[in-house]
Amino acid sequence: MSGFYGWLTPDHAQSAGSAKAPWANLVAPGAAADTDLFEGGELIAAVCGKIVFGDADLAAIARQRGPACALAQGYTRRRHAILQSLKGSFALAILERQGRGLIAVDRMGTQPLYYTTRDSCLRFGTTLDALAAMPGVRLEPSFQAIYEYLYFHVVPGPQTIYEGCNRLLPGTFLAWDGKSGQPAPYWQIRFTEGSRRPFAELKAGFRALLEASVAEAVRDGGKAGAFLSGGTDSSTVAGTLCRVTGEPAATYSIGFDAQGYDEMAYARIAARHFGTRHHEYYVTPQDVVAAIPLVAQAHSQPFGNSSAVPTYYCARLAKEDGTRTLLAGDGGDEIFGGNERYAKQYVYSLYSDLPQAVKKGLIEPLAFLFGEDRPILGKARRYIRNASLPMPERYDNYNLVEHFGLGTMFMPDFLATIDAAAPRRRMAEVYWNQQAESMVNRMLGFDLRYTLADNDLPKVVQACSSAGVVARFPLLDDALVEFSASLAPQLKVRRTRLRYFFKQALRDFLPQEIIRKTKHGFGLPFGLWLRRHDALRQVAFDSLNELKGRQIVRPEFIDSLCSRHIDEHAKYYGTMVWILMMLEQWFKRVSAESRDDALQAGWTEKVA
Repeated sequence: MSGFYGWLTPDHAQSAGSAKAPWANLVAPGAAADTDLFEGGELIAAVCGKIVFGDADLAAIARQRGPACALAQGYTRRRHAILQSLKGSFALAILERQGRGLIAVDRMGTQPLYYTTRDSCLRFGTTLDALAAMPGVRLEPSFQAIYEYLYFHVVPGPQTIYEGCNRLLPGTFLAWDGKSGQPAPYWQIRFTEGSRRPFAELKAGFRALLEASVAEAVRDGGKAGAFLSGGTDSSTVAGTLCRVTGEPAATYSIGFDAQGYDEMAYARIAARHFGTRHHEYYVTPQDVVAAIPLVAQAHSQPFGNSSAVPTYYCARLAKEDGTRTLLAGDGGDEIFGGNERYAKQYVYSLYSDLPQAVKKGLIEPLAFLFGEDRPILGKARRYIRNASLPMPERYDNYNLVEHFGLGTMFMPDFLATIDAAAPRRRMAEVYWNQQAESMVNRMLGFDLRYTLADNDLPKVVQACSSAGVVARFPLLDDALVEFSASLAPQLKVRRTRLRYFFKQALRDFLPQEIIRKTKHGFGLPFGLWLRRHDALRQVAFDSLNELKGRQIVRPEFIDSLCSRHIDEHAKYYGTMVWILMMLEQWFKRVSAESRDDALQAGWTEKVA
């Protein structure tokens, strides 16, 4: 286990571990290269991850005495204003003799940091497990968090699976005054809507930033390699790694023996194009059976993204090859406009942006004039209904939980404890609070939070950690993110053309087959394999049968899901089987650990 944890009481600061003082100490379990501690008499500091100092003097101190020492120096001079000059991927903590302190995470939320503020005491840790193990912390599962896990397939920040335990959002800090503190942003992405610069200038700047970000990602990280799915992001990172190191990069790909899922051909195209030292592994259904408890163990709360399985096997392949730092292409879609739903929302906006008089007075009366037996009119009506939904409601207008229906899926007593409207309400707040004017940039900012920080980054970070390698995300380098925010919206999504600038700027670098391909990634054919692999089916269905006793999901819904729905549409309904299975796997995980008594006590009280 890497990272750190600690606490601050109303009387004095405390913690335990490598950095000790008469009034405080800070825990860093195990010897980890990505965690640094410093004790300087009046304060102690901890850094997990890779922190980059904008101040030249602090950067020199970091090189000579470590990043935690430099952080302590910067905090002494500037207090929490030091955060404005920090870049990289990090979680940090600073404890003062007087009982004050500061915790913070990087701008993208790459490194997590969890905390509670119960009883006028700040407790914090880079894992929920560490936080949950602290004296005075009583675990009480949150029904609301369980509902939102099933809604989003992850527990969205700032909440966690436990009541009263929170996660710092990207670009957020918490300053503790000795008895209280509230999280606040020190950074938020701000989009420039009307920027107009020559393409050649933008291309040159982008390519220079790209090379600098990859070079920084592998600096002092030992042997480096790259994920290679054959998509534009991973191919760009792999090719740039070859360029900045001047030698063939080690690349790693995952395949599946399942039609419509295997993208190995594109990975091979990129590997040949850039001359990488390429490694491949084909994941099998039995591999999935073996990985299910590993994924549950890697995440200290329910996590329902099934692509964590192939990501883990890819990282393990790299570890076996001697790689220490593994570069991932995550973030490119969210900062340069690569998700398919961006194009779909443009198509919907063609209707939603029309004058009300035209829509209500002309188009809709004609579209809904005739019966339902005309296929063309049926498509038009569905389009009108979807396009008429407000943003961001139409952005996720086919949510699985809403599709099945709350009354059909959940037990009545469970429904009585939750706020079913909360996910939509919070999504609207995130969407409309973006520092942006255009729909494109609002969607990008929205996805930086929900898709990236809540889902994709934890998936890759934890999969790599489980395999014994460190993940780095060069496309999320702070300078690249700022550059993308300065691009005009139409350079990201031009009508239905995704990543317009990104692809144009790399047209002479990437293979044309990859420039033209559609997005895929390391998607897992779980639903298809569920139908024909007995061991996988048994693990999944046994988990769902055990979940029936949790008084969350209706047993008849689970029975229907395992029989009729899977046979009708395995790929679609397999997603719900997976997220329910991983919820039960989380319950099994915590019940096997020493803190189970506290967990079960809290849970029993809530369902009684």
